[in-house]
Amino acid sequence: MLHELKTRLAEVDDLRSAASLLHWDQATYMPAQGASARGRQLATLSQLAHEKFTAPRLGELLDGLRSLESDPESDDAALIRVTRRQYEKAIRIPAEFEAKFSAHTAQIYEEWARARPANDFAAIRPLLEKSLDFSRELASFFPHEHIADPLIDFSDEGMKAQSVRALFSALRAQLVPLVEEVTARPPADDTFLRGHFAEEKQEEFANSIVRAIGYDFERGRMDTTHHPFMTKFSLGDVRITTRARENDPTELIFGALHEAGHALYEQGIARNLEATPLASGTSSGVHESQSRLWENLVGRSKPFWEHFYPDLQRTFPEQLGEVSLEAFVAGINRVSRSLVRTDADELTYNLHVMIRFDLELEMLEGNLLVADLPEAWRARYQSDLGLASETDANGVLQDVHWFSGTIGGAFQGYTIGNILSAQFFAAAEREIGDLESQIRRGQFEELREWLTRHIYRHGSKFTADEIVRRATGEELSTAPYLAYLRGKFAA
Repeated sequence: MLHELKTRLAEVDDLRSAASLLHWDQATYMPAQGASARGRQLATLSQLAHEKFTAPRLGELLDGLRSLESDPESDDAALIRVTRRQYEKAIRIPAEFEAKFSAHTAQIYEEWARARPANDFAAIRPLLEKSLDFSRELASFFPHEHIADPLIDFSDEGMKAQSVRALFSALRAQLVPLVEEVTARPPADDTFLRGHFAEEKQEEFANSIVRAIGYDFERGRMDTTHHPFMTKFSLGDVRITTRARENDPTELIFGALHEAGHALYEQGIARNLEATPLASGTSSGVHESQSRLWENLVGRSKPFWEHFYPDLQRTFPEQLGEVSLEAFVAGINRVSRSLVRTDADELTYNLHVMIRFDLELEMLEGNLLVADLPEAWRARYQSDLGLASETDANGVLQDVHWFSGTIGGAFQGYTIGNILSAQFFAAAEREIGDLESQIRRGQFEELREWLTRHIYRHGSKFTADEIVRRATGEELSTAPYLAYLRGKFAA
């Protein structure tokens, strides 16, 4: 029975991987006229995968294997437990809904890719209203206290709107005074980052640093897109995408480190979990912890640039040849309120996430119309960050999330990931010792091996809470993250 279960799950994985490949192609190389057919193709694959996964025979197999699922350390027991959880969710969702929603997400993504550079919210508003309807309908298939709970649970299992609100409220109470304290000082100079940096050279340098931290190009590749992401088709094919600005190399450098952090997680999953529901990261928050750990705790640290800055100076001698290491590190860690989440510094970043989380809850609750979203967005940015965007391109259209999936469940993982990134890094440092010296020498093997041993190799075998406890000996805590921020920015 176990063999039959794994065979059926592998077939589902094949269909989902094919759909992921089509999504990747749509975001990278697909010609514009391919959009209509692509939506139909994705809908077909989505419906087939859903029908296979929710087939009565799969439920019979899970029932027959129930006696084997109690061992907390067994891969097979975990496979049965995790598959059962996913199956019990999936059978609540009609296959017809799955197909329609998949086709819709392909359509709205294409419209977003046109609407954002054109600053045309009106063009995409009807489709976003449909996304909200789909999101509410999806949530309605599940029992819930708050309409966002099922959507949050898809990404961060066990989390609810109330628990995320409480976590964000406690974090905001500590963050806001810290932001006020740090932004009261003159900001670091970063004007040297606003010159002309050829994209090809940026890409060569970004390739070199993601390779150095351990991203395996024999099992992946890096391409450009509108909004960077990581995607996996198998454990032997984990791809990252980035975007570059010729007048700011940090977009590509830190975007590449961020996506490579996601990819290291997926490339590090144990091979024996391939083609099963265990062969993916355990939650959005844990996944984001890895992208943020490599992007920020490693990639924005002075030791990292003590090793790599000479290479960057050789790549851009005219732009950076006379800029000291100290000035460069200060510039890339400049704290300054911004309109764009992906441009935000570490201190203000979570405020961007909280704005999005609050607005999507208001939309789901029926307290905010999609038509009023741009104005509500501007009002929140004015009150929370003291800024107001003059364009929707740098406002409500800046992120792809609401234009490629549900409204609800996509953003809380970023802040949970920030919190966990510091908690995991502190635990690794306690066990390994002087990580700073290793990073200064460009040696990342021990850190990567620690992360693989405690997080990556397990995939979804353990829940996020279990991973945190096993890796750190603690529950989720904001203390290491706040200590890291204070030590870096308030010292």
